Amino acid sequence: MRAAAKIFWILAVFFLIVTVAYAVITGMYEPLGIETVGFPAFIAVTGLALMIAMVLSLVIRKNELGASEDLHAEVEDDAGVQGSFAPYSWAPLWAAIGAALCFLGVAAGWWILAFGVIFAVYGVLSWVLEFSTGQHEH
Repeated sequence: MRAAAKIFWILAVFFLIVTVAYAVITGMYEPLGIETVGFPAFIAVTGLALMIAMVLSLVIRKNELGASEDLHAEVEDDAGVQGSFAPYSWAPLWAAIGAALCFLGVAAGWWILAFGVIFAVYGVLSWVLEFSTGQHEH
């Protein structure tokens, strides 16, 4: 986890340098100033790398180190339950159909976006509340 955090910190700094250089170069050579598609994309990539690096750094501080951090660890040291997954869940399908309809709605017609939002909200809510059996049940 520490290695991943370091990699994303390095990527965030790299993308910040590239963003500034891109803004300066396009600002000097473009007739209308800074280019309006690439510059916001570089800002978004920089922000994404920065957010991932910050989250990984906070997770490292909060949780104990895993076996992947120990140079002398064996593979079986990290064995065990890795999480709870629903193998036959339909919720990811509905969320993906909703996302696809949202993107199609932006490209083909805004009325399709409404159906995409309905599917996406249903899919995400059913995915999040899949294991919820009630407030006071154990």
